[in-house]
Amino acid sequence: MYLKKIDGPRAVRLPDGSYLTRADLPPENTRRWVASRKASLVKAVKYGLITLAEAMETYGLSEEEFASWQSAVDTHGEAALKVTALQRYRQP
Repeated sequence: MYLKKIDGPRAVRLPDGSYLTRADLPPENTRRWVASRKASLVKAVKYGLITLAEAMETYGLSEEEFASWQSAVDTHGEAALKVTALQRYRQP
């Protein structure tokens, strides 16, 4: 089996004991960002699977957009990434 050479780790272990691999990340051409995809990308950056710069370049995200996702997860958990719940967690 041939493994493509990449920079960085192929998998990281999360605090709950599960593993997050590069195969678990959303496809590069993702246009519809559901909460689960946002959460997996935030986890990947937080635990060192990919760098923030690599995530922004690969997925075409702005630093501000990713920071808002990360802030929502840190403050309110993954449920805050749902667009329908956005009004509940947004400060007036």
